[in-house]
Amino acid sequence: MTPAVPFRELNLPSMQGNSISQDRLLARLDELATIGPIDGGGSCRLALTDADRDGRDLVVTWMRDLGLEVIVDGVGNITGTWNVGSGAPVMTGSHIDTVRTGGRYDGNFGVIAGLEVIETLMAAGLTPARPLAVGVFTNEEGARFQPDMLGSLVYVGGLPLESALDTIAIDGAVLGDELQRIGYAGSAPCPSAAPHAFVELHIEQGPRLEAEGIQIGAVTGVQGISWQEVTIAGQSNHAGTTPMSLRHDPAYIAAEIAVYLRQIAHEYGGNQVCTVGKIDLQPNLINVVPKSATLTLDVRNTDEKILREVESKIAKKIAELAEDEGVSISSRVLARFEPVEFDAQLTGLIAELAQHHNRSVMLMPSGAGHDAQMLARVCPTTMIFTPSVQGISHNPAEFTNADDLVAGTNILMDTMWALAHFDLSPQTGMN
Repeated sequence: MTPAVPFRELNLPSMQGNSISQDRLLARLDELATIGPIDGGGSCRLALTDADRDGRDLVVTWMRDLGLEVIVDGVGNITGTWNVGSGAPVMTGSHIDTVRTGGRYDGNFGVIAGLEVIETLMAAGLTPARPLAVGVFTNEEGARFQPDMLGSLVYVGGLPLESALDTIAIDGAVLGDELQRIGYAGSAPCPSAAPHAFVELHIEQGPRLEAEGIQIGAVTGVQGISWQEVTIAGQSNHAGTTPMSLRHDPAYIAAEIAVYLRQIAHEYGGNQVCTVGKIDLQPNLINVVPKSATLTLDVRNTDEKILREVESKIAKKIAELAEDEGVSISSRVLARFEPVEFDAQLTGLIAELAQHHNRSVMLMPSGAGHDAQMLARVCPTTMIFTPSVQGISHNPAEFTNADDLVAGTNILMDTMWALAHFDLSPQTGMN
């Protein structure tokens, strides 16, 4: 996976050895983290809440301070564009919404790094041949509205705007109403015009880079994701007087499903992962056999064929358990995305630029979903990963060293500069 034409032979306009400002990058990360603060230094900015609005306002202020053209589309995606040169923009970006226990780097880093790239080039008097754009996508986390990556899915035309606006949050709010309430129901059309290319910079959110002593991940693609919610209806009864042989116990079935997911993940190995992330019991009392249980299943693999096979086995097991225990089970799909393969030439460029910066690099898939997997539907796309200390993410303890943040942002800058001066073509490579 290397560029058809090596980076050093592209005869690009000189970058003059410019580097981004560590102080400015860290200061913006710190300032954004003060919005929706939680204990431990993290943030809670669920999508389209007041905290999310305040975070958006801050980022838009930074965009306008740089003189970027700021537009907001119908689902609330924000794009800040440096309108120089000609043609479709080279785009970067990510999200600023968080989970309830979010850190200060997930998503935020990719947005702020994009602004830092543009500000560094402006300050150096370097003007790219194409526009550069930074996107902030709505509801990437899926913590309040589902599916996750909803904004970028609408952006590329994968979900009709009308359907997205009707989405109901976990707290009962309607997405379209919330956009209006916080002032981010924009007028720009959905889907949007495709960028020339898209590169997302992100912390790894996993332990591989740190564990292997690698400084940069050149991301080859994203695992397929299957989310479903399973509801088990049984018979509530007295915990002391109901014989075990006469029970119809939803909690037992929920536990059996959780154990089976762990077993099948080990059986398939490789990139197969399975998680039960949430279990709710009703009436949730110590001395009562529950009447119902609701649990979520998160199943992922980089291979679509294997993912479908595992889904089928899980469905068969659930049906067997229901019959054996005399309970009824229903399920609904929360999200389903096939594995995504990123542009090989662009991933190769990331790897070469990492080496150019004297950084060790590893080709690797992403275990988490990202907005980049949606953009890959419409333009050449890849991602850059920086290490996460101890692999911790979705946690206030989430941390990436400043040196790694700066290195990733400098590689993003060189990547966007290069992409602004040549085309990616499946037939001819880099021209």
